[in-house]
Amino acid sequence: MIGYWNPLPTARQVIESLGEHAEQLFTGAWEQRNWRNVPGPFYAGETDSMATGRLDAPGHIAYDDDLGGGFGSDFIFRQPVDQYETVAVIHGCRMELYRGYNWDGDDHWTVEAVRDWWRDRARVRAWAVAIAAGWGANAHPHWGFNADPRYRGHYHDAAQGHRDFIAYIDDGLEIYLRGYLFWLEQRRESRDGEALPRL
Repeated sequence: MIGYWNPLPTARQVIESLGEHAEQLFTGAWEQRNWRNVPGPFYAGETDSMATGRLDAPGHIAYDDDLGGGFGSDFIFRQPVDQYETVAVIHGCRMELYRGYNWDGDDHWTVEAVRDWWRDRARVRAWAVAIAAGWGANAHPHWGFNADPRYRGHYHDAAQGHRDFIAYIDDGLEIYLRGYLFWLEQRRESRDGEALPRL
């Protein structure tokens, strides 16, 4: 996709259809957001360590390892770019026990902050490469829950999320962020033929 598609109108419709209240679903604090969240409207602040978000949104949610060897918090590694993906993200957010997600990123991200995140992408990518190798290995020392092999599939799925994140950083995220920069500057989606800002 070239440019930016605003998912929030669709998200509002989805939340209303589910009988949810946005102020109860989205309580994550910007100041507590996970540094791995890619810029955009959705982000995870402090979340539980139940590793449930990928059940509904495997193309968008990944897990960190901030609790040591086990699952830590969620983060958004890819923002939704159509109605189907927005529905998936909303359902992923609903699975989070502490309701630690939020959708007010547009109120906080600035053009310079997005560029700063992009300049620091090597750190994010290096982290993702390392954790994907560890969690994807059959001999990983931290399978969680006393090394119970029943949880091996969860770690393998999480590692796939990290690999997907790496691939997105390498191909796709730059053009998305350029479209998002246009949105932050103009507060509208770009039209065909309009130049997008550089990162």
